[in-house]
Amino acid sequence: MDYPRAGRAGLWRWLPSWRQWLAAASLSVLTVVAAFVAVYVSVDIPDENAAARREANVYYWSDGTQMVSTGEVNRQSVELDRIAPAAVNAVIAAENETFYDDSGVSLKGLGRAVVGMASGEETQGGSTITQQYVKNTYLSQDQTVTRKVKEFVIALKVDRVKSKEEILKGYLNSSWFGRGANGIEAAAHAYYGISAKDLDPSQGALLAALLKGAELYDPAGGKSNHRRAVERWAWVLDRQVDVGLMSERERARYRTFPEPRRQSRSTSLGGQTGYLVDVANKYLKQRTGLTDEDLARGGHQIHTTFDKGKVRRLERAVRGVLDRGTDPARRAADRHVQVGAASVRPSDGAVVALYGGPDATEHFSNNADTSGVPVGSAFKPFVLAAALQRQSGLAGSRYAADGSLRPAVGPPDPDRPTLREALYPGGNATYVRLGKDVGYDEVRGTAVAAGLLPQSMAEPDSAFPVGTSTPSAIRMATAYGTFASGGTRHAPYSVTEVVKDGVSLPGLARPAAGRALDPEVAREVADALRGGAEGFAPGVSAGRTGDQDRLRTAWFTGFTKDLSTAVTLFRLRPDEPRLLPLSGVGGEKSGRGNALPPRIWGAYTGLGPKERRPESR
Repeated sequence: MDYPRAGRAGLWRWLPSWRQWLAAASLSVLTVVAAFVAVYVSVDIPDENAAARREANVYYWSDGTQMVSTGEVNRQSVELDRIAPAAVNAVIAAENETFYDDSGVSLKGLGRAVVGMASGEETQGGSTITQQYVKNTYLSQDQTVTRKVKEFVIALKVDRVKSKEEILKGYLNSSWFGRGANGIEAAAHAYYGISAKDLDPSQGALLAALLKGAELYDPAGGKSNHRRAVERWAWVLDRQVDVGLMSERERARYRTFPEPRRQSRSTSLGGQTGYLVDVANKYLKQRTGLTDEDLARGGHQIHTTFDKGKVRRLERAVRGVLDRGTDPARRAADRHVQVGAASVRPSDGAVVALYGGPDATEHFSNNADTSGVPVGSAFKPFVLAAALQRQSGLAGSRYAADGSLRPAVGPPDPDRPTLREALYPGGNATYVRLGKDVGYDEVRGTAVAAGLLPQSMAEPDSAFPVGTSTPSAIRMATAYGTFASGGTRHAPYSVTEVVKDGVSLPGLARPAAGRALDPEVAREVADALRGGAEGFAPGVSAGRTGDQDRLRTAWFTGFTKDLSTAVTLFRLRPDEPRLLPLSGVGGEKSGRGNALPPRIWGAYTGLGPKERRPESR
């Protein structure tokens, strides 16, 4: 080889000739072709039945016993002639307009995906329908270069041995549409309660839109999901016109978005089980990056923190108190009463029990993990804690005539209660004043540091210190647990381990603890709260809404060193977001329903006063 080049000087000696460039390029091409041929020969089409087999997810109680097995395949394979042609056209237009003409692969899509994955960037679309069918049926969902190359090669082979109709049928029957639906037949039932053959072009366009990612495009997933779904639905219809699968005249008939029906749940998730799985899945998705689609594929062994005995005891306590204390058939005020409750272990943040509603298959909203329920006077301890962070020893002080806080002297003064006394009924004015003096930002920071979420905090105004914020029961139990643990905050967690294919998933180490309050401040708040736990067993601290609260909720949060439990009660009609008044709930002796959460707490823990049957019903 004439290199470096003889008879040349300087830079020219080192520059290859055009023949050398051509030889190098030809060698590179031959190498790539040889490598591709080797891969093509070595990769066979796997057994689709074995590869497509799906498993259930199994959830375990904290003691290792099985709680529930979910994820049974919701798939009904149908022939292509049992799928509405309009829905088929929508899928082809949205996913692969050249499906009937291509060789089953997209070189452009493969190149983009390989470059993106090799550089660590987010993967992009571009796979043909055949490639997606291969991924769904023969391969894993892993986003790796190796898997992408295998997908490409198998797609080439599948396109040679299967007809386009067979591939399209397999793709439509294997694709994920959300709501637990694998395949378009299950999706048609899940979203519209009809068979796939009865889908109209508008409904078919929405199902085609879901193929881009059901978690983002299911309209029931919130305002952002709904907006994305409408935009994608309209695009799919327009796209059919662009590629010649729908006339402009027909397109003009579909201008109203086809709202799907409400989402339903499997009966295996009845009672409290569905709420427990909901909380565990949310935690998993936050910590591990698993998606709903990943979980729906099954095969996960999920070990939770939920204590079977405590969950059942909490449910019995709620049902027992409501059965004895309310009478919806005779009192209108007792209708639409809802309860949410959660127990957290202060020592590490483990969520050990919750009550999300009467039945997860009928009442979908998880009352233990919901927002929108103002916390009322149960927020006052965070105001006190913020004040104590500035100056300890204030719990026994009261506002003097000159506006200063001074140690209380003499008998109790109902017009000027101490900060400790004002934690309970009649003390709202004191805490409105204290919150303003301490500063709303400081109060907010203290509450968030203790464990409440920033997004649950209300706008700072005069009512902010007395509970216009809307934390969940899980977060209230967590934050009160910070008082119980001497000011150390432990973030709530509900899953200890997930095993898939014999390997534990990363990202589930116990959340690190953090210092939220000075130990002396936490102790002083706990002592102040303990003064309001009259009638409870020794060692119980508690906070609840007062009788003079104008908010339409009732709370009770109590803790010992081993358990922090929050109970909330409110009234809400189905499909109506506004809370109803609590006046008259539980009869005249219930104090606007305020008596019921403490009774639930006491019945659950066995530490409260004996429950008394109301004198009037």
